[in-house]
Amino acid sequence: MTEVLSELQDRTFERATAATAKTYPPERRLTPEQLTSYLGRREYAVVGTTRPDGRPHASMSMYVRNGSAFWLPAVAGSVRARNLRTNPWLTMVVAENDDETHIAVIAEGPAELVAADDLPDDVRTAVDQNWSQVWTWVDIWIVLNTERVLSYAAEDAQP
Repeated sequence: MTEVLSELQDRTFERATAATAKTYPPERRLTPEQLTSYLGRREYAVVGTTRPDGRPHASMSMYVRNGSAFWLPAVAGSVRARNLRTNPWLTMVVAENDDETHIAVIAEGPAELVAADDLPDDVRTAVDQNWSQVWTWVDIWIVLNTERVLSYAAEDAQP
């Protein structure tokens, strides 16, 4: 599982603009092990979708990672779910701290809506172990099929 996101990160930076490469220098990117560890200890992200009229929408969400896919609980009528029906692309930012200890991971890709009954068994098990309360309100899941990954850890960060 460590290799999947690392390979995506490598491919993302191979295609990056000069500005992106300068903003995320190689020595500040998370290693494969750090990337896996960091995303594994975090549970929440800010996710961005696009409204049908082109305006952005951002919200907080829990997530469960399964390989390069991120599973996010949702309510079928939510703004996020409605946005994804029109524009099925999602950006997710997992960040912590400030200044010289901050860390950020950005994952982007196509997203789809999945009925709660169709959740893969390994994701369902992770949800049951960590967030059983989610079943009181979630009726749909968003799966982000990651195509791009960017990461950054400031000099004094502890990923």
